[in-house]
Amino acid sequence: MNTHSSFLRAALRHGVLLAGVAVVLLPFAWMIATSLKPDAEIFISEIRWWPQTLHVVENYSQAFTRAPLARFLLNGVIVTVSIFALQVLVALPAAYALAKLRFRGREALFALVLLCLLIPPHAIAVPLFLLFHHLGILDSYAALIVPWVISVFGIFLMRQFFMTVPDDLIDAARMDGMSEFAIVWRVMLPTAIPAITAFGIFSVIAHWNDYFWPLIALNSEQYYTPPLGVISFRNQEAGTSYGPLMAAATVIIAPLVVAFLVAQRRFIEGIAFTGLK
Repeated sequence: MNTHSSFLRAALRHGVLLAGVAVVLLPFAWMIATSLKPDAEIFISEIRWWPQTLHVVENYSQAFTRAPLARFLLNGVIVTVSIFALQVLVALPAAYALAKLRFRGREALFALVLLCLLIPPHAIAVPLFLLFHHLGILDSYAALIVPWVISVFGIFLMRQFFMTVPDDLIDAARMDGMSEFAIVWRVMLPTAIPAITAFGIFSVIAHWNDYFWPLIALNSEQYYTPPLGVISFRNQEAGTSYGPLMAAATVIIAPLVVAFLVAQRRFIEGIAFTGLK
């Protein structure tokens, strides 16, 4: 009886999980299916997952010819990699100080970090825009990168991970004559690779998919990031080209999927805060 009940509970859990997966993946499956269809089959009333006439070459070639999609992808790489590198450069020393150093006001400073987590980026968009306007750095890579150099989420995540690192390891490094900055980069950094990978996935996905801030900060198409670049497929006179648009969206999402699959094991380790074994 207990075995039968356990089987039913397991089947129910897996059924709920599979239903949730289907709901999440359904839009992506429809996006890919649409990217394979000609316009005549996109607007038919019936639901048809596989097209009668494949339009793969036409849609994906138009995705790169109707708009400078390669340039948008390059901009996305430049912006996301620069943001992540600078965030790690700031977050690691800050997290180490909050986790392992003893100084007056440390807990209050950490409470301030937690408070900053509650502030949505949209709330400071207008002050940032005015500041960058006065500095003259709007419509540039700097306008896309500078606002996100300090990541309070990154500091919080790294701090929680560093709390799992034994103090004996740091004491041994100090006895060897290493400075605090040397400890951060030569001792703490190698141990924090799982947490950095987990944070990297969050950071890259957030800034690769960011549409709100680039829309405000940019005017020139040469700096467009991938999400902002998809508006190039919208034409008020001829209408939206959904086939190339869905092909472009598929190309834009593909690097994120590949990056997550490659870093999946480290991502799970970082979230679980396994630390040193």
